[in-house]
Amino acid sequence: MWKPPERIKHSLPEATWPTREQAAGSRCFSPIEIGSVTLAERTWVPAMVPWRATEEGFVTPEVLAWYERFATGRPGALVVEATGIRDVPSGPLLRIGHDRFLDGLRELAATVRRASGGRTRLFIQLIDFLSIRRRPEPSKFLQRYLEITDRHRRALGADLSDDEIRELLLELPASRLAEVLSERELEALKFGARERVTDVDQPHIRELPQVLPGLFGAAAVRAQQAGFDGVELHYAHAYTMASFLSALNDRADGYGGSRQDRSRLALEVYRQVRRSVGANFVVGCRYLTEDCLADGSTVEDACFFGAEFAKAGLDFLSLSRGGKFEDAKPPKIGRAVYPYTGPSGYECMPTAISDAQGPFGRNLSPAAAVKAAVRNAGCTTPIVVSGGLCTFEQAEGVLERGEADIIGAARQSLADPDWFRKMRLGRGEEIRRCIYTNYCEGLDQMHKQVTCQLWDRLDLEADDVARSKDGKRRLTPPPWSPEDAQQQKDS
Repeated sequence: MWKPPERIKHSLPEATWPTREQAAGSRCFSPIEIGSVTLAERTWVPAMVPWRATEEGFVTPEVLAWYERFATGRPGALVVEATGIRDVPSGPLLRIGHDRFLDGLRELAATVRRASGGRTRLFIQLIDFLSIRRRPEPSKFLQRYLEITDRHRRALGADLSDDEIRELLLELPASRLAEVLSERELEALKFGARERVTDVDQPHIRELPQVLPGLFGAAAVRAQQAGFDGVELHYAHAYTMASFLSALNDRADGYGGSRQDRSRLALEVYRQVRRSVGANFVVGCRYLTEDCLADGSTVEDACFFGAEFAKAGLDFLSLSRGGKFEDAKPPKIGRAVYPYTGPSGYECMPTAISDAQGPFGRNLSPAAAVKAAVRNAGCTTPIVVSGGLCTFEQAEGVLERGEADIIGAARQSLADPDWFRKMRLGRGEEIRRCIYTNYCEGLDQMHKQVTCQLWDRLDLEADDVARSKDGKRRLTPPPWSPEDAQQQKDS
């Protein structure tokens, strides 16, 4: 992962944990309404992809154990990982693009409800993504995948057959090859071929605005049938819907260019989802406060989008930042490009090694601007913020200053799924604190089962501990309960 050139090592924020009485009187542990449901507290576990589904996208026992473990921490809300809305192969990522996935999703919703005692509201994140291929072997790319055209012949000054042109290309030094190949061909060689929403010469890309609202609507109906409390529409990072919102989207068909046109599909998707599920099912979205790219979307764009989304009726807005393909590092041969390896990816998941600003609360100022824009539009839509939030003082300060309405924490919740509950019970000194090395992100990049270095080797020899495929890591954190912890303290 990219690191800021300053490479300043930041210590964890000092933490003074509340007593049980202080927590009970806090903003953090007060209820809040989101659409048709009420969260018991303003704590939120954002979507994280743990790579535990089957290759066909079905719920597995490992998926159930993962979400059960977060549910025992009883946060106000838990968002299930990005779940594909198309019925297409997508590796060990959950899918919701067909009714055959319903039984597993029903079991998942029931598991969370049971493990949280009905306290945690459960949402599922719905995602669409375009095709992306692994970085090819150069010889294989030039011999098999590259489509030879007259442009290549002109660049080489040779009127030869396709096979002869390929042989010439194989012999070229890298600098000369870069002159002969087009920008997209060179990208396909160095990164792997990647579709963009602006590839409107391709019919299936051109028709996305006609196709996606129905796919999202059908997926939301399945989520409703499976027993979820709502859906989170994935409009963030490197994927289809975020790419429509991005300032880099220059489609000329009414779905790109101006802010109004770039937000058009996002609003059409929402309206179709709302028509499909009715008024008593939560529909929110996650989107970016900034692309964190040259010429990408800015905070001003995010403020415009937030006001439009809120006026349209979305029930919550969950804010992230960065995480784009455009500035990602080239992957190793045989692997796909990962959108969190460049500067924009760093902004999404900053580490303890940072610039002077540091990694903690890096998204707060942009989130506050979005919330102000939403309130100025006359809307009370709850704003969820995340990004290096890991202490009670941080959370309470965010809510007190009005920068956001709900506190999201992914990596800290992965380090300790019980951390919100421990704070609420006055047991903050028992919290296992994330150290922000992005060990988990490294596993995600490799599509390995995601764990945390702070707990994945604990009690590994126990017979009842489920292990990773290589047997070297446990798959869920050790259990915790107030009663067991007190007994250990007393013994």
